[in-house]
Amino acid sequence: MSCLIGLAVIGAGAWVLLYRRAPLIAWTGSGAVLLAIWMAASASLNALHYLVLLLFIAIAAILHVTALRRTVVSAPILRLFSAVMPAMSVTEREALEAGSVWWDAELFSGNPDWNKLFAYQQPKLSEAEQAFLDGPAETLCAMLNDWQITEREHDLPADVWAFIKANGFFGMIIPKRYGGLEFSAYAHSAVVMKVASRSVTAAVTIMVPNSLGPAELLLEYGTREQQDHYLPRLAKGEEVPCFALTGPDAGSDAGAMPDSGVICRGTFEGEEIIGIRLNWNKRYITLGPVATILGLAFKLYDPDHLLGDKEEIGITCALIPTKTEGVTIGRRHAPLNIPFQNGPNQGSDVFIPLDWIIGGADRAGQGWRMLMESLAVGRSISLPALSTGAGKLMSRATGAYARIRRQFKTPIGHFEGVEEALTRIAGYTYSMDATRTMTLGALDSGEKPSVISAIAKYNLTERMRHVVSDAMDVQGGSGICMGPRNFLGRVYQSIPIGITVEGANILTRSMIIFGQGAIRCHPYVFSEMQAVAKMKTEPEKALHEFDAAFFNHTAFTLTNAARALFLGLTDGRFCQVPGNEQSQRYIQQLTRLSAAFALCTDVGMLTLGGSLKRKEKLSGRFADILSHLYIASATLKRFADQGAQEEDLPLFQWVCEDALYQSQRQLDGLIRNLPNRPAAWVMRLLVFPLGRHYRAPSDQLGHKVARLLLADSASRDRLTKGIYLPQQDDEALARLERALNHTMKSAAIEKKVRAALQAGRINGGDETSLLEQALTAEAIDAQEAEQLRLAIAARNDAIQVDDFPADYWK
Repeated sequence: MSCLIGLAVIGAGAWVLLYRRAPLIAWTGSGAVLLAIWMAASASLNALHYLVLLLFIAIAAILHVTALRRTVVSAPILRLFSAVMPAMSVTEREALEAGSVWWDAELFSGNPDWNKLFAYQQPKLSEAEQAFLDGPAETLCAMLNDWQITEREHDLPADVWAFIKANGFFGMIIPKRYGGLEFSAYAHSAVVMKVASRSVTAAVTIMVPNSLGPAELLLEYGTREQQDHYLPRLAKGEEVPCFALTGPDAGSDAGAMPDSGVICRGTFEGEEIIGIRLNWNKRYITLGPVATILGLAFKLYDPDHLLGDKEEIGITCALIPTKTEGVTIGRRHAPLNIPFQNGPNQGSDVFIPLDWIIGGADRAGQGWRMLMESLAVGRSISLPALSTGAGKLMSRATGAYARIRRQFKTPIGHFEGVEEALTRIAGYTYSMDATRTMTLGALDSGEKPSVISAIAKYNLTERMRHVVSDAMDVQGGSGICMGPRNFLGRVYQSIPIGITVEGANILTRSMIIFGQGAIRCHPYVFSEMQAVAKMKTEPEKALHEFDAAFFNHTAFTLTNAARALFLGLTDGRFCQVPGNEQSQRYIQQLTRLSAAFALCTDVGMLTLGGSLKRKEKLSGRFADILSHLYIASATLKRFADQGAQEEDLPLFQWVCEDALYQSQRQLDGLIRNLPNRPAAWVMRLLVFPLGRHYRAPSDQLGHKVARLLLADSASRDRLTKGIYLPQQDDEALARLERALNHTMKSAAIEKKVRAALQAGRINGGDETSLLEQALTAEAIDAQEAEQLRLAIAARNDAIQVDDFPADYWK
C-alpha cells in the first residue's frame, strides 16, 4: 500500500512539474530529493539502491553537461533527422520565412497569454481617413449603378474611372510624400468594404493597385529612382498597374512558372546594353487589359554568366510599361460576368534593361520572397474586407426583408427555418468583422502575419459563401430575379471569385494554413529545421542550435500532454484568465483547446514526419482548429473593445460556442483518422478524458441572434457599420430600410387591428381592408391609419421584383 502511495505522490509531483513547465534544474532537484528520501527510509542499502543512484547520476550528467548531451543524444538524433527530413526547395523556404508570427504563435503554444490579446491596440480611423470615407468613398458609391455596370456597360463608366483616379483610390497605400493617401490598413480595408457593399466590380478595381502589385513591391523593395518615378504617377492614377503571376501552367503552384527571362546583350533605345529578353504567357490578371505598367514575375537565367557564376538566378520581378515592343494586352476574361477588367497578357522577345527589375539588378532572383512578403499583407486586407462587406449587406438587407415579407400573415423571419439562416448570417458576419479588425490591428502595428493572413482570407471568403447562400434562400424569388432592385444576385454570382484568387481556398486550407503554421508558429520546429539545413555547411553550429531546440521541444510536448489531460478533466475551470463574467469561461475553454491542439500538432508531426504535408485531409482539420481558435480570439477582443454591450451578447455567445463545437469536431476527426492508431488512442485519452461535451449553439440562442436582424437597433447598426446606405428613394436597400422603419412604427397599430379582428369588431380581408374597417370601428385613429398606410405601401414597394419588355435582350 505504501508503495502505491509513493508512486501516486511521485506521479502527482511529476504532473505538477509538467503542468507548470518547470525548468530542468527543478526536475533534477526533485528527483534528488525523492532519491534521498527513498534511500534514507530504507532499512539497509543494497545493489538496487546503488544502481538507481548511478542511473540517476548518469541521466543528470547527460542532461546537464551540455557537451556530453550533444555528443550522446543530440548528434545521433540530428543525423537521423537529416536523413529522413525531405529536402526543402528554395521557394518553400522563402514562403516559410515570409512574414511574421503573431497571435498564431500564442495559439500554438498551448498556453496563450490572453492579457497580451486584450492589450493589442484596437485600430481606429484618423480624421483624414474618416473624412475620406464620408466624402470621396460615399460619393463614389452614389455614382455606382451596379445593374448598369454589369448589364449594359460591362465596365466602370468613364466618369467613375476618372473619379477613382483623381481622388487617390489607387494610392491608398502610397506615402503622402509621393502624393498618396498613406492610409492605415484599417482605413484601406474600410474603403474596400464600403465600396464592396455597393459594387463588386468597383471594389475589385480599387483593391488590386493597393494589394499585391507594383506599388506594394516598389515601397518595400524598389530603388529610389523607381519609387520617385512610379509612385507619384500611381498615386495620381496616371499609371494603371497590374501584376502578372498566374499562367496556364502555373496556378497555385506559381513556382512552376515557365515564363523566362534570359540575361543577354541587346539594343534598347538605340544603345547596346546588358538586359533581359523575356517571354511569357499569363492569364487571370486583374486590370491587365487596361494596365499601363505591368509587374511581371518570371524565372531569370544567365547562361553566359554576364552577372555572375549562377546560371539559374531564380524568380524575379520587373516593371514593364505595356507599350513596350512585344507586349500584348487588351483581351478580357469574363469572370462570372462580373465585369472588372481581367484578362491575359503575353510577351514575345521583350527586351528590357536590368534596372527595370524591381529593386534593380541586386534584387534579381529575390522575386518569390518579395511576393510572399507582400502577400502576407495584401491577403489580410482586400478579400476579408470584401467578404465582410457582403456579410454586413446581407445582415442589414435580408434581415429587413425577413421582417417585412409576410407569408401566412406572419413575417417570414419568425419562421424557425428562416430564423436558422438569419442566425448564421448574423453570427458569421459578427465573426468576420471581428477577425478582419483584429488582423488589421496587427498590420497597423507593423506585423506581417503570413499564417493569419491565410486564415483570414480562407475563412472570411468561406463565411461569405455561407452568408450569401443563406440570404439567397431567405430572399427566394426576389434574390434570383435580376434587375436594379436586386441587391443580392451579383454578389451571389461573384462568390467563387473570392474563393479562387490569392490562393485557392482548397489549397489554402489543406496546405498553407497548417503546413506553414506548424513550422513558423511552433516555438521549436523551425529552429530544428534550420539546424538540419546547416548540417553540411556549419555542422558545429547546427548541433548547438538543434540541441537547444530539440530538448526544449521535448519538454514542450510533455508539458502539453499534462496540461491537455488536466484541462480536459476540468474543462479549464482552474485556469487563471482575464475577462469578465461573460467571457472568462470561453477563455478557459479556448485555453484547453489550445493545449490539445499543441499536443496533437506534435504527435502528428512525430508520427507522420515529412509525410504530414501530403496528408491534406489531416492538415485541413488542423487548419480548421487553428482557424476557429483565432476567430474566437478575435471575437473575444471585439466584444471587449466595444464595451461588452449587453445587446450584443447573443452574437458573442453564438460565435464562441460555435468555435468551441467546431474545434472539438475537428479534433475528433483528426484523432479518428490518424494513421498511427496507438498514438491516436493516447491522444483521445489526453484530449477527451471525459468525452466530447461541447454542443452547437442552442436554438434558443439562435433565436436571440436572429431577432437582432429583424428590428432597427444599436446592435444591428454596430453589426452592419461601414457599408454604404443609399439615400436615393429608388435604391433597393433604401426601400428595405424605409419599409422596416414604417413596419416597426406600425407594430403597435397592427396589434390593435388584430385585437379588433379577434373581438369581432371588424371582418376579415386584406391589409388595406382591415385598416379601413379598423378606422371606421374606431379601433385606430386617423393618424394611426395613415402610418399603417405608409407601412403597407412601403412593404409592397420593397418586395417587388424587376421585369422587362419581351424585346429587352434583343
